[in-house]
Amino acid sequence: MLETLKHWDREIFIFLNGLGVEKFDKFWLFVTQIQSWYPLFALFIILLFYYYRGRKGGTVVFFLLLTFGITIVFTGAVKEYVARLRPNNVEALAELIRILQKPTNYSFFSGHASSSFSITTFMVLSLRRFTTWIHLAYIWPILFVSSRIFIGVHYPSDIFVGALVGTGFAFLFHFLCQKTISNERFFKAQ
Repeated sequence: MLETLKHWDREIFIFLNGLGVEKFDKFWLFVTQIQSWYPLFALFIILLFYYYRGRKGGTVVFFLLLTFGITIVFTGAVKEYVARLRPNNVEALAELIRILQKPTNYSFFSGHASSSFSITTFMVLSLRRFTTWIHLAYIWPILFVSSRIFIGVHYPSDIFVGALVGTGFAFLFHFLCQKTISNERFFKAQ
């Protein structure tokens, strides 16, 4: 069963990676860089302080950063433990796929997926009662993780599991954040 899933994962990856077109390579290489998204992160923090005033805003930002940090640490630990080679480092795939980057660290599961879905889900959970437009933030992780397939560095399962893990951490830390900001004693001085 596991071998069948690995085979499907590989075949789906080859198919999706093959959909890439050279004229969009610069776009995918731009989208995959975390620095490309710094303005979005600044907007997220501004929105949190706008909707959650004062100390509550600072607390929500703290929990957002905590969510991101724990997600990254957990992702790194799992990558080292599982030690799955990235598709770009598998010799048998070299002639079958388009490779635009050549990272040498491990593949399972995607840090791009876990971090982007943890941040976005936390933002959506935190701001959905203030604005339904926040759901558009999911455009970011969808583009971000799609880039990882098009540049040849992640299997679909890496992305799927990363998205699940990131979403799970977002729900957990959002719950803890809401418990903290609803504590009247904690914010009495405000």
